[in-house]
Amino acid sequence: MSNFIKPYNNDPFVGHLSTPVTASSTTKVFLGNLPAYRQGLSPLLRGLEIGMAHGYFLLGPFEKLGPLRNSSAALLAGFLSTVGLIIILTMCLYIYGGASFQTEEVNSSERLSTKALQTREGWEQFTGGFLVGACGGAGFSYLILLNFSSFF
Repeated sequence: MSNFIKPYNNDPFVGHLSTPVTASSTTKVFLGNLPAYRQGLSPLLRGLEIGMAHGYFLLGPFEKLGPLRNSSAALLAGFLSTVGLIIILTMCLYIYGGASFQTEEVNSSERLSTKALQTREGWEQFTGGFLVGACGGAGFSYLILLNFSSFF
């Protein structure tokens, strides 16, 4: 077991262990393809993609576990609760960006890199994309669940 787990880059002071999972090329490729790390995306598109995924999967727990789960209005109440949570999350993203990123400008060469996300302008674009994507993902999920019986 100790042959497989060792300190990252053989430095015991970095606080990270290199395991077959964390150091494998498959894991590095998977993480590199996530929207937060993928090269060539603007902050707006990063936020849109992350928001679509989150909006899509947030509706289910609100519908199935919410207080109106046994009523005919469960789906609508779940959708409205999801949109409410998305608005709260968007406000949190906006506050975080305002407190964390003080630089205003992005070089034209860095506009599609992950560094663009670490500026105030880039974070505001990310936050706007997240809001639109999450509401769109929740709306799409709502329409699928609303018309689920007609699919089968």
